[in-house]
Amino acid sequence: MILETPRLRFRRLTEDDFDNLCTILQDPQAMYAYEHAFSDEEVREWLDRQLARYQEYGFGLWAVLHKDTDEFIGQAGLTMQDCDGEQVLEIGYLFRRAYWHQGYATEAARALKQYAFDTLGAQRVYSIIRDTNIASQKVAMRNGMLPVHQFVKLRRRYAPYRLLRAARITPAFIAATQGGPAYMPALPVSFRPSAAPLSPT
Repeated sequence: MILETPRLRFRRLTEDDFDNLCTILQDPQAMYAYEHAFSDEEVREWLDRQLARYQEYGFGLWAVLHKDTDEFIGQAGLTMQDCDGEQVLEIGYLFRRAYWHQGYATEAARALKQYAFDTLGAQRVYSIIRDTNIASQKVAMRNGMLPVHQFVKLRRRYAPYRLLRAARITPAFIAATQGGPAYMPALPVSFRPSAAPLSPT
């Protein structure tokens, strides 16, 4: 087990989680931000990518289990993502629809933010969210994040995304921001498409 919250446990995904992942990644409603439900091949690539991340970084997206039932209810974790040419540490989460609107995403995101700060020693953590995904943006803001940038990237087509950020408050951070707020002011909206497609989480 990697970490736990009052209702959730996190563990690494394994080869045995292929069917579990299919319940999310092949659900068109759960995958609307990706603009399509995944094929079996795409689910396999997704799982392989997480296993590779564990080897390269020591973290990635993890299986999320309900503590009362030990049931797989989603995936959440930390990944390195390209954002307008810069690598950022992102909090990501995808839950089975049966568990939407019950606070699980917020509970997971808060735990992941603390893991990033306390275990990984990160000073900043981000969420990259489609501009139309209001529910996910609310999760990020409940997690202490504020919008700092908007940009356009490619999945199947070019689409706008919002970058939200939370920062660990330390004396060094306060000095770096000259005593200002613990976030950067919103940057101008960028409508230039990024050269590289947005890698799937």
